Amino acid sequence: MATFIVLLGPPGVGKGTQAKILAETTNLAHVSSGDLFRDNLKNQTELGKLAKSYMDKGELVPDDVTIQMIKDRLTRPDCEAGAILDGFPRTPAQADALEKMLADFNSKVDYVPFITAPEEILVERASGRWTCRAQGHIYHQKFNPPQKPGVCGIDGSEL
Repeated sequence: MATFIVLLGPPGVGKGTQAKILAETTNLAHVSSGDLFRDNLKNQTELGKLAKSYMDKGELVPDDVTIQMIKDRLTRPDCEAGAILDGFPRTPAQADALEKMLADFNSKVDYVPFITAPEEILVERASGRWTCRAQGHIYHQKFNPPQKPGVCGIDGSEL
């Protein structure tokens, strides 16, 4: 049976960092909703175009679009053994959809660790975060600064 882990916690707490470590140690796929959005937007998929239409109007992307992106991702071969979900679900509707989706796969959520940190640490992490415009690579002014200020060291795009 597949194993599904949902990481919960406030923004900046390190869910993505912990998901990468867990993915390496468990051989489960790391499924980041943020990465999925960036990939769908970059590749101009139908779901990416639909999400962009809401984002361009300054609106939140509806749950059904996010849910479909996750469902498409979980059907890929690297998720056959399960996945570590980072950034999903964020709403009760998404949680209900995940439960139904996994039931369709004859599976369920196995673990839901809640990661926390003191508020001042979260503010420090969130306020110093930089993201490259082209690919979404993440930097931090204190913990992971770019070699050249304001420039992504991976693809050279603006931070």
